[in-house]
Amino acid sequence: MPLSCGIVGLPNVGKSTLFNALIKAAKAQAANYPFCTIEPNIGTVEVPDERLYEIARLENSAKTVPTFIEFVDIAGLVRGASKGEGLGNQFLSHIRNVDAIVQVVRCFEDENITHVEGSVNPIRDIEIIDLELIAKDLESVQKAIQKIEKIAKGGNQEAKQELEYLKKFEEILNSMIPLRRADLTEEEKEYAKNKLFLLSIKPTMFVANLSEEEIQEPTSNQHYKNLLEYAEKENAPVIPVCAKLESEMIDMSKEEVQEMLNLYGLKEPAYLLLLKSGYKLLDL
Repeated sequence: MPLSCGIVGLPNVGKSTLFNALIKAAKAQAANYPFCTIEPNIGTVEVPDERLYEIARLENSAKTVPTFIEFVDIAGLVRGASKGEGLGNQFLSHIRNVDAIVQVVRCFEDENITHVEGSVNPIRDIEIIDLELIAKDLESVQKAIQKIEKIAKGGNQEAKQELEYLKKFEEILNSMIPLRRADLTEEEKEYAKNKLFLLSIKPTMFVANLSEEEIQEPTSNQHYKNLLEYAEKENAPVIPVCAKLESEMIDMSKEEVQEMLNLYGLKEPAYLLLLKSGYKLLDL
C-alpha cells in the first residue's frame, strides 16, 4: 500500500486544482466557493526516479516496481473545525488517515477569488490550520490521560511511561505548538504517531500558490518570502507553484508542456517537484 499525503488548507486556496495537476486528470471539482470538496478525492501517482530504471536496465531486471504516493484532496478547513465548524470533525478524520501533510497556502492577490479570511496572509492561514490540529490533538491526549492515569496509579510501569509522554504532549499543545515542531525523542514521536495517531506530529510541507506572473520569480512575492522564513523554523520544504498553470498543462502533449515551461522560465512542472519533495518528506 503506498504511503499517503493529505492536501490540506483553507477553502479556495487551490488544493483541488493542484490535486488535479498531480493526478493528471480533472478528477477533483475546483470552484470558487468554500467546501466545494466534501468527500476526499484520492489519486495515486508514481514517483519519478530515473535511477530506478537505470539500475533495472543495468541489472537486466525482468520487472521494475516504482514507488507510488497516494494524494488525498481534503476539504478546506476553517476556524473552529476541531469543534465541528464547516464539517470540521469529518475533515480532520481524513487527515488522521494520511502519513504526511501537504499544506497549500494562497500567496497571490485576486479580488475575483474569495478568501474566507478576507485577505491573503499565508502565515495566518497556516496558523489557523495548525491551531485546529492542535485543538483536536489536545482533546485526544486529554482523553488518553483520563484512561491511562487509573492504570498508572495501579503501578503498571508501561502505563507510567505512557502517562509521562501524554503529560509532555499536553504541555506542548497547551502552548499552541504543533508536535512536529517540538523537541521529542524518537520513542515519543513513535507513540504520538502510531499509538495516538495525532495530527500535528505529521511531517508537513508547504505549497505556495502563486500567480502566473509571480511563478517566474517567486521571491518577488512578499507572501512567499514570509513563508520561506516561517518554514525554515521547522526545516520544512516550500514548493512554489501556480496551480492554475499546472492545471492548464493537464491535457497538453510533452512538447506543449515544454513550450509552456520555456515560456515561464521553469525547469519542470511543479507537480514533479512536489512529488520529489513528498518522497523525501515521507523518508522513503
